Amino acid sequence: MYPRFMERQVREALKDTRVVLLCGPRQSGKTTLAQHIAGDAVPFFTLDDATTLEAALSDPAGFLRGLDRAVIDEIQRAPDLILAIKTAVDSDPRPGRFLLTGSANLMTLPRVADSLAGRMAIIRLLPLAQAELRGTKPSFLDKAFAGKFPTSKSPAVGDGLVETVLAGGYPEALTRSAWRRRQSWYLDYIEAIVQRDVRDIARIDQLNLMPRLMRVLGEHSGQLVNYSGFGAPLGMNHVTVQKYVGVLESLFLICTLPPWYTNALKRLTKSPKLHFLDSGLLAALRGITPERIRRDRQHFGPLLETFVFGEILKLASWTGTRHAFSHFRDKQRNEVGIVIEDERGRIVGIEVKAAATATADDFSGLRRLAAGAGKKFVSGIVLYDGDRTVPFGERMAAVPVSALWS
Repeated sequence: MYPRFMERQVREALKDTRVVLLCGPRQSGKTTLAQHIAGDAVPFFTLDDATTLEAALSDPAGFLRGLDRAVIDEIQRAPDLILAIKTAVDSDPRPGRFLLTGSANLMTLPRVADSLAGRMAIIRLLPLAQAELRGTKPSFLDKAFAGKFPTSKSPAVGDGLVETVLAGGYPEALTRSAWRRRQSWYLDYIEAIVQRDVRDIARIDQLNLMPRLMRVLGEHSGQLVNYSGFGAPLGMNHVTVQKYVGVLESLFLICTLPPWYTNALKRLTKSPKLHFLDSGLLAALRGITPERIRRDRQHFGPLLETFVFGEILKLASWTGTRHAFSHFRDKQRNEVGIVIEDERGRIVGIEVKAAATATADDFSGLRRLAAGAGKKFVSGIVLYDGDRTVPFGERMAAVPVSALWS
């Protein structure tokens, strides 16, 4: 088992909260972490087991009767069990009674959100970060919000960076060394998600179109959301596509990143931006291998942006500080891929460039963001496929991508 930096937060939550939900995409390591934390003394139930699921569905209150504490895996498969858990923890409000895992965002289900409000801590676990894989303790965000520019002691560049990005972070996929076998795992994973988890959380009329929709979305990752454009190749209207995209978001496969705006700047784009949450999954959907990137480097840009976005989400989740994420784009197409705002309102802008050099032009969007944010703007960083941190004027620098885990 790789060390998971979210373990400390889960353990702390169990000390003062009645129910703790560890949520994230399937195969991200939730079950392994929950079993590790609970140990042998706490009963473990998985709702992926047909018999256990039937018991939980047919008599939720009876299923919980007599349980002092428990780990319940894949709780989204039996949402009515949440109501029984509410009753149980209201009658016995000791902290740490139930550790739940879920492969869907239960807060999108109104009755679940209402029933456990104030009783449940929610902790998100994404696939493995590079810092977890490499055993490092990164300080990227701390330095960025302190106005300091991170560096990389052992940079990953060129082919090494390409292989890191295309591998992704799913533990099971990483056990496969051959690219063909690894990408086959990702495609099988998508099929399994559609056949099992999508059915559990939503009524989908055209379930057979979901894998094809994901491929279409993969071709538009890193671009502005256009539901009509996404649906056109599949003959789907924008309302249906928007619903299906929401389902995929609730399964932690994609994310729509809202726009950053301010009254100080006019003519800003107000459309959200589409992101996948794992670069290995995106590479498989797009059929991109290291050999293909060596032949045509332009395939690497969207994958690298997805990789960086996922890594930064993971870094932010470990800090214990809440961060808001958005993107910036104006009508002149000055843009910043990732805008991060902390609890104090301070802003850091991150732009991504899949090249070994950075130029002053790469900072045009960051300069525009700095002008709009004013004193709230702390630093602007262009992450690039290089090995050195290079200043580009006040509060701006080009930084190696590998500084994310150094």
